[in-house]
Parts: sequence; structure tokens; C-alpha cells
Amino acid sequence: MSLPSFSPQTLPWLLLLSLVVAMAAFVTSMEEMELELEGHKQREFDYFALALQWPGTYCQRTQHCCSSNACCRGSNAPTTFTIHGLWPDYNDGTWPSCCTKSNFDPKEISTLTDALEQYWPSLSCSKPSSCNGGKGSFWGHEWEKHGTCSSPVVRNEYDYFLTTLNVYFKYNVTKVLNDAGYVPSNSEKYPIGGIISAIENAFHASPQIVCSKGAVEELRLCFYKDFEPRDCAVGSDFKINMVTSKGSCPQYVSLPELASSGRDGLQSLVSDEAVL
Repeated sequence: MSLPSFSPQTLPWLLLLSLVVAMAAFVTSMEEMELELEGHKQREFDYFALALQWPGTYCQRTQHCCSSNACCRGSNAPTTFTIHGLWPDYNDGTWPSCCTKSNFDPKEISTLTDALEQYWPSLSCSKPSSCNGGKGSFWGHEWEKHGTCSSPVVRNEYDYFLTTLNVYFKYNVTKVLNDAGYVPSNSEKYPIGGIISAIENAFHASPQIVCSKGAVEELRLCFYKDFEPRDCAVGSDFKINMVTSKGSCPQYVSLPELASSGRDGLQSLVSDEAVL
């Protein structure tokens, strides 16, 4: 059987056709890959972690002041645990992020602003990254990175912030610890096991505690999707690690009092501290 022959005039058309076919295959492959990645991003989370910040520890980092940093409010600076965020997490220790292209709109939460300023303030002057690659507000960062992954439990921006506030008020960690004798102090150190036990007795679930230089920096409460408390432990040795040198906290930790960073002349920008 003889092979077909082509004239010189037909070769450019054949090359063009081959290029078109190759490009079509490449585009199809990229679309399939994008769908796979999108499917991974949209995989439904397993539980919520309510991350709380201890101002007395965070505000020690404040070297300059700005109007958006609650550490700089003088006598009005926060003295209780404040909200870092409500984070959808997976049981394997990972988490989804930036699940939709829903940009933060401050108008959506205008009726919540006063409460957010008091209980969910920024403790830094830095502008955290947004999901679109720019810089934005602390609330915008939390909504775009974490809040957009809260579906189907939380479906929009307003509900995300309102739900977080309600959970924060219901599970008042500061009151639990104060009632157990763990109060802010720049001289006392408290057993980390006692702090964990106080929370377990109150909420019937174990928290996660993160320390910085021997001081409590963050405390996280974990919840099922119906916001009933659950252990934050991912591994069976989690509690052991939290009360030994293997974890981020030593056996005895401090809850430092807030050293006010209020100043008459506020400077506009400072820290490049990363925000989770």
C-alpha cells in the first residue's frame, strides 16, 4: 500500500492543523486540572476551630502604633481573649483556604462593626494578604481565607462574622479561666495542665494552646459543624505534648497583663508580622 503524497502547498496547512489539535488537547488538559484543583479546594471541611488571641502576649510585639491596632488604645485596649478567626479544618491537620472569589465587603457587616472592634480587633498594624494577592484588612483576610470555606454551615459574609461572635460569647474562655484563678499577671506562672483541665471541665472538650516565649499566645476551641464542642486533638499524644517540652508551651505558662501601647501621636505603619 503506497503512502499518500502531499504537495509543498499543503504542508503549512497540515502544520497549522497539527498545532490547533495540540493546543486543543492542552487547553482540555488544563481545564481538567483546574477542575480537579477546584474540587480539592471545595472539599467540605471536618470541623471548626475558634482561634482566640491573648492581647497581653500579642501586644508585646508592638513597637509603633497606628489607629487600626487595638494594642494602641491605651485604657481601652482589650484585656480578655479576642477573636483571631473561625477556621474550617480537616481532621488530617490541614485546612481549606480561599475557597471562593467572594471579596470582603465591609458594608455587609456594618451593623456588627462596634462588636467586632471590641471582640475581634486587629492586634497589629500590618495589612495581611487577601486571596486575590493584594493587601487588605484583618477582617477581610479572615473572611476570604477561612470564611469562604465555611459552606454549607455558613453561607455568606454577615453570617460568618455573626456566627463567630455568637460562639465566642457562648464559650467564654476568659471567664472560665478567671473563675478557676487564672488571671492576667506579669509575675505569676500557671500550670498548663490546670488551664487545659479548667476548659475541659467547662466545655467537656480539650483545647489547643499555642505559646510564645513561655506566654499563652493563642487558645483554640474546636467544634463539630453544629457547634457542639469537640477535642482539638488530632493525634492521641496531643495532650501529652501540650504539657511537656515537646509542645510549644512549657509546663508553667504566663498570662501577661497588657502593657498599654497608647501614644499621643500615632504612626501610620509598622510590623510585617504574618497573619494566619
